[in-house]
Amino acid sequence: MLDPFFSKFLDESHRLYYDNCLRFAREEIAPYVYEWEEAELFPRELYYKAAEAGVLGVWFPEEYGGGGGDIFHAIVEIEALIRGGSTGVLVGLGSLGIAVPPILLLGTEEQKQRWIPPTMKGEFVAALGITEPGTGSDVAGIRTRAVRDGDSYVLNGSKLYITSGARADYVVTLARTDDDPHGGLTFFVVEAGTPGFSASKTLKKMGWRASDTAELSFEDCRVPVENRLGDEGTGFLAVMNNFQSERMALAAYGHASAEFALEESERYVREREAFGRPIVGFQVTRHKLAQMSTQVRAMKCFNYQVADAIRRGEDVVEAVSQAKNFSAEASMQVCHQAVQLFGGMGYMRETVVERLFRDVRLLSIGGGTTEIMNEIICRVRGYGR
Repeated sequence: MLDPFFSKFLDESHRLYYDNCLRFAREEIAPYVYEWEEAELFPRELYYKAAEAGVLGVWFPEEYGGGGGDIFHAIVEIEALIRGGSTGVLVGLGSLGIAVPPILLLGTEEQKQRWIPPTMKGEFVAALGITEPGTGSDVAGIRTRAVRDGDSYVLNGSKLYITSGARADYVVTLARTDDDPHGGLTFFVVEAGTPGFSASKTLKKMGWRASDTAELSFEDCRVPVENRLGDEGTGFLAVMNNFQSERMALAAYGHASAEFALEESERYVREREAFGRPIVGFQVTRHKLAQMSTQVRAMKCFNYQVADAIRRGEDVVEAVSQAKNFSAEASMQVCHQAVQLFGGMGYMRETVVERLFRDVRLLSIGGGTTEIMNEIICRVRGYGR
């Protein structure tokens, strides 16, 4: 159930969509999540089921098969689907959320029709290829190079930490077409099966285990010119645009994970007894819950305010960076306390709070580290140089 405290941001379509996503989480994810976490992969069939249930690509335009929703449809989707018990499943299903925007922003109509509708139907799995070994958050340092050769580009390089990279049907890949650090970057759609392109390694992770994460390799990989998105040199601005929505999503993962951990903790402390009474009867337990609930509400208030500004078309570069940092830290604190309240059971992999605790650790790394976010905030506010 959605918190009525935030009702001013939501309408009936958001509430109905949340209920639909919650049903999907409980019926199609929760019963199998432990098995998928242990296997470090969920079935590809889940993409089709998610599309059929209407929980795939809700925020993309209807003319390309999306749901035509706004940013709050995306947020309530995260809040509902997290109750399936695995962030890894969510980010695997949601990798289209970072892969499709460059196509939508830079692509021709033919390119949009070629790749976006099948992705919305769950027929294609999409991934975004930006991060490289040694570059991390430094997009300007990308070394994967694309050299024009007739009606093709020849790509050489590698990408790292690519969500859904192991089984993606296409990877929206950022490569260098010129030596200019910012103006020399261009997006290409590299399709699975292209000679010279491979998922060279599937990576083992602390958290987000049910999502496949890969290292990608490009060795004299010949990509047709018609797979280039936009003109040469347009990639950097598209990346910056992409980062804002990705960082907002990661902030939402923070408050959604913490909220679920709080709910699980509230349930457990009423059931678990110590010294002849439920542990909720101890003041120290109640005070932990009070602090956790305060942190959850603070995160949601901040994130909803920023999301509302995005919906109104405002500049939120600073606010998104702050929201991501705040959610990353606060959600880690809440999930830490949830594990503490569960005691020994909280340390077991079968317990959802253990999973949430591991999963939220990535929030201060993904989409730009906390340190990078702080630097962005400093620059916007005019601190230092």
